Amino acid sequence: MITEVTNVALFKQKALAWAAKSDTLCYLDSNSFNDPYGKFDTIIAIGAKAELTANAGEAFARLSEFKNAYPGWITGFFSYDLKNEIEHLHSTNPHHLNFPDLYFFAPETLIRIKGNAIEIIGDNAANIFEQITRFELVPGTRTNPVHLQPRFSRAEYVETVEKIQQHIVRGDIYVTNFCQEFYAEDTEIDPLSIFQNLNGVSPTPFSTFFKWKGNYIMCASPERFLAKRGNKLISQPIKGTARRDADEAIDKTIIEELRNHPKELQENVMIVDLVRNDLTHSAVPGTVKTEELYGIQSFKQVHQMVSTVVCELRDDVSAVEAIKNTFPMGSMTGAPKISAMQLMERYERSKRGVYSGAVGYFSADGDFDFNVVIRTLLYNSAKKYLSFHVGSAITYHAGAEAEYNECLLKAKAILEVLGTNVKI
Repeated sequence: MITEVTNVALFKQKALAWAAKSDTLCYLDSNSFNDPYGKFDTIIAIGAKAELTANAGEAFARLSEFKNAYPGWITGFFSYDLKNEIEHLHSTNPHHLNFPDLYFFAPETLIRIKGNAIEIIGDNAANIFEQITRFELVPGTRTNPVHLQPRFSRAEYVETVEKIQQHIVRGDIYVTNFCQEFYAEDTEIDPLSIFQNLNGVSPTPFSTFFKWKGNYIMCASPERFLAKRGNKLISQPIKGTARRDADEAIDKTIIEELRNHPKELQENVMIVDLVRNDLTHSAVPGTVKTEELYGIQSFKQVHQMVSTVVCELRDDVSAVEAIKNTFPMGSMTGAPKISAMQLMERYERSKRGVYSGAVGYFSADGDFDFNVVIRTLLYNSAKKYLSFHVGSAITYHAGAEAEYNECLLKAKAILEVLGTNVKI
């Protein structure tokens, strides 16, 4: 069923609130960003007619089987810790959320929004459209200020960054992404209201609200991990962050400073080289290229330096294999990739889990699109455990205090919606 509505924003708001009553939901919102590789404005996958839960060891093989069994739309997530299946790695850091390493579901109903057009795929489509249009919105539950705790004090963070830089001096790595967790225990929130507020404060092209079995992902990600469009693979790593300013002239100056900042340029090009190398494992020889280097994208909270790397996918490489060949994404690991991941297991104090992983979809036409899970709240309602990570790239020239402040800048929107003071 395809129809049109005059007030798309209101329909989206009602559709999300209506869908949130389901036990299983994946809401993907582009927030109307201009994306040459975007295929829709919003997708809402509701209810699971089949689902797959897997941990590192056989997760990608099981996903391939699941995808073959359900060749239509499926949505889900990859946890960062699937690196332990791809490489000879292991994780011993604590993980308090207890999310699986991989979860996908085939939805009972799929709503796809493009412009004013609403397409509903599934049984009783006309009835569902009617339910949504008649749905009465009610105010969300107000969340009391959340008292967050850090895994690192500022002083401990600075000391750790300096230790990591000694590895760079020795030549163990060139760059790495060092992440820290902020968390709250025994905390009750209204996840839908939190996401709606987060999406309002920080609208991004890869925003996600994901719900299953009382677990939640509330994501304001600006970054695409990997997409497939026909026989083309697209990766758009982000490295380089700068604040926004209300003064337009100052804001333009900040963009120029970011565009010419040696440390940010160094970070970006090193990760672009890593992504190019990852794509060669799936590419027709000679087709890997950088479509754009050092592009600047501006969001409500920050400016970001974004590069675009593409290739032509070989016929003998499946969609799942293409993801496995590039996972985890270079922007969240470092270079050399394996050495950086090994070191971060040593210096970080909690498992990343879904953070640094990817949420997205495989579509019925064979394409897929997955984000990078950053700027994201994760919540286990049974354990009442709320968590988010932030990270930044550590290079030889990085200043530890500046990197800590960058982490807080990236967390600004999350801290605002939680009612938490920025100075943790």
